[in-house]
Amino acid sequence: MSRRTLTMFVLPALWCLALASAAATVYCKHQSRATFVELERLAAERDQLEIEWGRLQLEQSAWSTHGFVERTASSRLKMKIPSSAGVVLVQGQGGR
Repeated sequence: MSRRTLTMFVLPALWCLALASAAATVYCKHQSRATFVELERLAAERDQLEIEWGRLQLEQSAWSTHGFVERTASSRLKMKIPSSAGVVLVQGQGGR
């Protein structure tokens, strides 16, 4: 290759490739940062959902206790425990 061919074709081509490589590096870095920001946002959302899930589990366990159900049945629904005369036992087909 002559020096003139090198100067006219190869060097400008290499220069363009270097610029393209630099632009690709900047783009990849931008994408990486945007993805990291999204990851952090999703992690914060996950943490909030885990906190809410724990609160809901506590609420469910409080509402399902025997005492709570009995108080609610007697106060809101005006239910009461029947007397022993009002209880009828029914046996199944197995005779147990």
